[in-house]
Amino acid sequence: MAKKPKFMHFLGCIIPHRYPSIQKATELVFEDLDMELLDMESATCCPAPGVFGSFDKETWATIAARNLTIAEEANAAITTGCNGCFASLWDANHELKHDDELRAKVNDNLAVIGREFKGTIEVTHYVDALVDTAGLEKIRKRVTKPLEGVRMALHPGCHWMRPKAVKQKDDSERPHIFRELCETTGATYVPYKDELMCCGAGGAVRTADIEVALDFTKQKFDSIEAAGGADLIVTPCPFCELQLDLGQVEIQKHFDIEYIYDVLHVTELLALAFGHDPDEFGLTTHLQYMQRKSQPNWQKIGLPEMLKTTESAD
Repeated sequence: MAKKPKFMHFLGCIIPHRYPSIQKATELVFEDLDMELLDMESATCCPAPGVFGSFDKETWATIAARNLTIAEEANAAITTGCNGCFASLWDANHELKHDDELRAKVNDNLAVIGREFKGTIEVTHYVDALVDTAGLEKIRKRVTKPLEGVRMALHPGCHWMRPKAVKQKDDSERPHIFRELCETTGATYVPYKDELMCCGAGGAVRTADIEVALDFTKQKFDSIEAAGGADLIVTPCPFCELQLDLGQVEIQKHFDIEYIYDVLHVTELLALAFGHDPDEFGLTTHLQYMQRKSQPNWQKIGLPEMLKTTESAD
């Protein structure tokens, strides 16, 4: 019997703290596809690729390298469901393998805690692990509850594919891998003008000026509306999910405009299509369900009504 493919599971910060439903959905999906996730004990923040790495590259690379050495000890590739974590760990892994001077500095730092970066493992995104290891055909065969008739807009995010010349994951201007993965669920892909635009949260914009960040998010929502609307927005990144999810509540507060989208991480979408009940992985903990007034699109996507509106609850 062939051994199960194994991956060190790097959760990052946002998934366990804000979206544990992504963690559980991912575990269910990987198990269904005979892929094993190993707990990455003592992992820390990735750390954040843009802001942290821009201010202190050596410290950024040292922290990332420490995480990489945990996977090296287990001789298993890392997989993560966060675009930012993927970018930080992948970039650090790549740079340390190709920059002798940086690697020497980082290993001097790691020697203090008895660690050494060796460059023996790879870093993958959930999308990579699912498409490259399981394969689209196996994923398609595992779908027991196809989301037929459901209109699905996609938000690939910024960090997974870029820079294209280095990562070579997909064509960052005409991406298709993420779309093809999502289409295995039977949902109908809705192209829209601003699909490749930032969600608005990145680069600390969300922290520095929430209204500017929400302007980005609102533009994406308006672009989806102009394309005929969608029932779901699917993303491979929990930070983007946070912006698109909580952003609906914040836009209503700041601009008095209501948008009603179910925002799912790709592994949550797959878990639904694989026949898992939303309660099995905690889908209803999403912020737009808990805080907005209007009912989510449960009926449209073929799920039982699980939530009551705020008014009904009151």
